[in-house]
Amino acid sequence: MKNTTIRRNVLLPIQVPLDGSAIYGDLQLPYEVQGLILFVHGSGSSRFSSRNRYVAEQLNQYRFGILLLDLLTKEEQDIDEQTMQFRFDIPLLAERSILAVRWAMNQADLQGLPIGLFGASTGAAAALITAATLEGQIAAVVSRGGRPDLAGSALEQVEAPTLLIVGSKDHTVLDLNLRAARRMHCINRLHVVPGATHLFEEPGALEQVGAVAGDWFVEHMHAQVPAGSRWR
Repeated sequence: MKNTTIRRNVLLPIQVPLDGSAIYGDLQLPYEVQGLILFVHGSGSSRFSSRNRYVAEQLNQYRFGILLLDLLTKEEQDIDEQTMQFRFDIPLLAERSILAVRWAMNQADLQGLPIGLFGASTGAAAALITAATLEGQIAAVVSRGGRPDLAGSALEQVEAPTLLIVGSKDHTVLDLNLRAARRMHCINRLHVVPGATHLFEEPGALEQVGAVAGDWFVEHMHAQVPAGSRWR
């Protein structure tokens, strides 16, 4: 997608150029958009994840623009399906997430919008590294069933308010998130979804994820929309 006017309430395919290749995504902007949420997938997932698309639809109701991304190229995805070598390559996932944020910031219809990151599984670590790297440019972060511990020393450097969402029955990940939250210096909160396992497949679990994530982004992402702006 070139730097042109973006149609509203339509899911548009985009591509972020790499050297000799590209990563792909789907972008949707509502009318009177108040911010942009980038979904940072991990652990073999993609922009077609039914769980993240469900949450994206919920966040869209809060008037947030949504960018669902594949952080791997098509060639890398094919290799990863056989070897799983890229899905735990956190530095690579973070590098692609940072690239995608910078791409969005250079699009005319997205410039000036506050940017939030929604990370899932290993993608949560990449999202936190992105927030630490792009200090002051990421308004808020939400992690769903994430592995913030894999962000390493970046955890202590994150300044963006961060919400960690974990299922009560996802015992190992819950313990890792509790430990990670104690290491963070930014505003942060751990929200435990009762009865939920790692994939939040239980009735009502994903609805709760979308609701608490939406409330978090609304609280911490504030668009300064000038009169006559193209966002409206």
